[in-house]
Amino acid sequence: MGKGEYARADDLPPMDDYGAEADRSARRSWQRVDLTDVLSGRYTPPAPTVGARSDGVGLFYPGRLHTIASESEGGKTWLALYAARCELDAGNAVAYLDFEDDEGGIVGRLLALGADRENIRDRFAYVKPEESIAALGNREDLAAILDQLHPAVVFLDGVTEAMAMHNLEMKDNTDIAVFGALLPRWIANRGPATVALDHVVKDRENRGRYAIGGVHKLNGLNGAAYVLENRTPFTIGGTGRSTVYISKDRPGQLRRHALPGREKLSWFGDLVINSHNEAFVEVDLTPPVDKPDNFRPTVLMARIVAVLTEHGALSQRRIIAGTKGNNGSIRDALDLLIFDGYISEKTPHELLKPYLDGGETS
Repeated sequence: MGKGEYARADDLPPMDDYGAEADRSARRSWQRVDLTDVLSGRYTPPAPTVGARSDGVGLFYPGRLHTIASESEGGKTWLALYAARCELDAGNAVAYLDFEDDEGGIVGRLLALGADRENIRDRFAYVKPEESIAALGNREDLAAILDQLHPAVVFLDGVTEAMAMHNLEMKDNTDIAVFGALLPRWIANRGPATVALDHVVKDRENRGRYAIGGVHKLNGLNGAAYVLENRTPFTIGGTGRSTVYISKDRPGQLRRHALPGREKLSWFGDLVINSHNEAFVEVDLTPPVDKPDNFRPTVLMARIVAVLTEHGALSQRRIIAGTKGNNGSIRDALDLLIFDGYISEKTPHELLKPYLDGGETS
């Protein structure tokens, strides 16, 4: 059997066959750990400093494993690229291992998000693997990228495809553990936050708290796991929303910035994607807001109606520009007005019937 032609995980070469002696010694973990800092009170727990919610709260822990899971078109790639742009804007580097798309799709989205072209050219490493990490010196090539750029975060887009590429079964917990050590954990051990983008099962009732496949996908994480649930579809020229939940937070520093969600999930925020056209997209990750179940933003709803009454039918962008308030809250108020039949769903939005505070009609 030739190099790279591995039939099963057991056929992969041992980890010590990869890299130089310095790399192998860095992985020696069967030594006594120095507990001085912990016992003296100087130990500082990991902090999520990579990526940022709109209020500045980070998303990922450096040097730890994370996942973002959702249905297809649920927003996981947009969330990843939103975090990537945050790091590029901060002067940091990003690496993106893409097992699903191509450079046109990923870099095109980054540009639509407003990422600087020079930042992408200089500090965004896009890699599209087509064979096992064990073949043809691929591990050495990836190590060279990580050593040169020292990225703050590395994304693995398409875990199912990546595992299939290595002849590993996503429903087999042993294979999941093997893949974790083979690629994402190996990357995280070099310093960057490592984030795998994955799918969830289609049946929401039986979805559980982790991505499709074996439970070890969740149990093996030492960072955080996010699950996205789409509320409004993402379309070109429209505004889409997904709720962002935390299903696992091993260091425990993220859940304190979240609110209780459904089942055992924590509501971390809302991913709002406002697409003006294919070349201009605004993405925001807003924090959760603790509101009564019957809360309705009647003040903003009345302001929107006043703008439409004065100016006639308008696009969403012009409604937001003409309405005083937080952009995300204005979009929520507009959605309620559309859902309740006061404003047309199609753009430009027009007023269909009178609206009074509280929603009573005259």
